[in-house]
Amino acid sequence: MNTRPATATAPTDFIRRIVAADLAAAGGRPVTRFPPEPNGYLHIGHAKSMCLNFGVAGETGGLCRLRFDDTNPLKESREFAEAIEDDVRWLGFGWEGAPRHASDYFEEMYGYALELVRAGFAYVDELSAEEIRETRGTLTLPGRESPWRERPATESAELFARMRKGEFPDGAYVLRARIDMASGNLNLRDPVLYRIRHAVHPHTGDAWCIYPTYDFAQVLADAIEGVTHSLCTLEFEDHRPLYEWILEHVRPPARPRQIEFSRLNLEHTVMSKRRLAQLVEEGHVDGWSDPRMPTLRGMRRRGYPPAAIRDFCERVGVTRKASRTEMGLLERCVRDELDRSAPRAMGVLRPLRLVVDDYPAGAFEEFDALNHPRDPGAGTRKLPFGRELFIERDDFMAEPAPGFRRLAPGREVRLRYACIVRCESFETDPATGAVTVVHCSFDPESRGGRAADGRKVPGTIHWVSAARARPAVVRLYDRLFRVPDPGGPEDLNPASLEVIEDARVEPSLAAAPPGACFQFERIGYFCRDEDHGFNRTVTLRDGWARRPAG
Repeated sequence: MNTRPATATAPTDFIRRIVAADLAAAGGRPVTRFPPEPNGYLHIGHAKSMCLNFGVAGETGGLCRLRFDDTNPLKESREFAEAIEDDVRWLGFGWEGAPRHASDYFEEMYGYALELVRAGFAYVDELSAEEIRETRGTLTLPGRESPWRERPATESAELFARMRKGEFPDGAYVLRARIDMASGNLNLRDPVLYRIRHAVHPHTGDAWCIYPTYDFAQVLADAIEGVTHSLCTLEFEDHRPLYEWILEHVRPPARPRQIEFSRLNLEHTVMSKRRLAQLVEEGHVDGWSDPRMPTLRGMRRRGYPPAAIRDFCERVGVTRKASRTEMGLLERCVRDELDRSAPRAMGVLRPLRLVVDDYPAGAFEEFDALNHPRDPGAGTRKLPFGRELFIERDDFMAEPAPGFRRLAPGREVRLRYACIVRCESFETDPATGAVTVVHCSFDPESRGGRAADGRKVPGTIHWVSAARARPAVVRLYDRLFRVPDPGGPEDLNPASLEVIEDARVEPSLAAAPPGACFQFERIGYFCRDEDHGFNRTVTLRDGWARRPAG
């Protein structure tokens, strides 16, 4: 089953217009595919492709398949495949039956390759990988033909069959297409179609010791599956002539149409698997699911809702123009979704003890707090209140700056949902001078937060009960790189993670499951992590918009 979350109006872009025109001319229904290689974890760039492929099919009554293009057993694993399936479902998409694999069609692909050999369109070569690179030529110089380019078809067919039987070691032979070593497109200079690789494949086991290259396998898998529109990113534009050459010379049951679109490039991060792997291997991040990573696993741990990611991909749109997208747009989509969906809670990140001196010692009462201020159906929860509370350290100033509207000596503030308190005095650490305790009186007629005499109290702050709040580890995540277009590790943001060990949260959060998201009032959005700590998903406002460049 294909699923695509409904939107008010289906987006319009050049690919959808092409598909609509093809349907009008030839009828039928479109078939697309989302074809990741199971050699790593999906990132936000894959989400754009996923939304496009599943979206085009879903909007037109078509079909989108999940297919693993698994042609390199040295880098692929079942772990990656299972993670990809999970991420596709998490983002909101589904597919009919079991996921497909390019390796499901290895027998048919071998047959097509053998047809090319017998027809004189492919030959078995003995050049090494390095020699093939050296003779390929450049953009301004033609390549040099292999000494084995004119090997007889019968001899090549026999060697190719022996390659399949495992008679030769890795690198002894390759199968190359015979196209044009002087072509202006380097991809047409006798590309490699098969190589020997004695390795156990995660899907086919040890059934094969020769494997098709990605370019050869992808087009044939598309054709065998009846794909009508092969949607891929712009780096495959130069590969399209090879895609079409293969279709023309093997004549499979269907002829897909390849259409390219610009890939997603997101500021303040990198989208290359190689560079992401470098961050993991060199210990700059805590694995592929680190919430600073642009992987879907990382975004999931950080608390990004799948609906926000889909919304982001739709806002970015589909074009052929390469560009970089501001991280602020993704964060805005996350804020918009969480503002609608995330329940509210109280959390104090940097606690400062507040003592209500005229409140009875040992006594407690509970105040009702809205779970969502704009959703009455979300209900309320109880906030325990006692003589000793914690407030945010930044919500008190012994010598208030101009414009400061929170707690200071002689000033009143409203404790959210509770009552009005007035600062009478404070204590400091003799060694450092830091404020350690704030002493207040409270207005017993202001329960619920309103003054009985109607006086105006300019400031409202959040709080938690010192006795009943739960300790929590809070991780404040920020952008991974400090510059929009990062180079190497030297551009990493040294402030991308701050760990607060002694935060306090209201007791209702003790039962929150991993993955649950909340707005900590006045602070930001946070997600419960698997270790029961809280990861900051996004701030309440875009602070980066006010930061100086670099």
